[in-house]
Amino acid sequence: MEKDSHGNNGTYLIRSLYFDDMNDSCMRENEDGYDNRAKYRIRTYDNDLSLIHLEEKSKKKGYTHKEQIRISEADMRSYMDCGDIFRATASVPELRDDMPGLQRKLYADIETRLMHPVVIVEYERTAYIHKMGNVRITFDRNIGASDAVSSFDKADAPMRPILPAGTHILEVKYDELLPDHIKDIIDTGRLQRISYSKYYSSRENLMRL
Repeated sequence: MEKDSHGNNGTYLIRSLYFDDMNDSCMRENEDGYDNRAKYRIRTYDNDLSLIHLEEKSKKKGYTHKEQIRISEADMRSYMDCGDIFRATASVPELRDDMPGLQRKLYADIETRLMHPVVIVEYERTAYIHKMGNVRITFDRNIGASDAVSSFDKADAPMRPILPAGTHILEVKYDELLPDHIKDIIDTGRLQRISYSKYYSSRENLMRL
């Protein structure tokens, strides 16, 4: 497999700002294994604010779908500012005519469900790709989390490790098929296949403090 062309030799830092509503519905639906669920996040790479994505990641009947758009740094900061939903001066991003559908959807959820940023998740990723089957294998390590959402744009934001030292996450993603030679390499007999959510694990870990 070839290393991803992004980052330094296929390795880059991912930081995501996740949203939830006043009832923590996204967290509870994940905890209960609810099959039809979705969550919003803002994502940056290598602490570079020249490329910022707003994403909605959804899961339905076991299949995962991600919708992604690029947003400005100003829009990112407006979403960060709506973090304290119980503060009278908390701001709501302005609805503009040029907003794409995903931003309009998030705007509606901010207004009706009090959707707001709740946690930062950060990790280092090394990615490999294979054109057949659109296979993408990633190794995520040094996963950390913080509920200091106002620090999302700061390179030195405080992070708390959420996994034991030396524990990493291997993800295998593909469309139509997983080629046999890759499947044989992964099937070592020592790996445990699990459903794992960095968002849920981060929230759960921070709530124990």
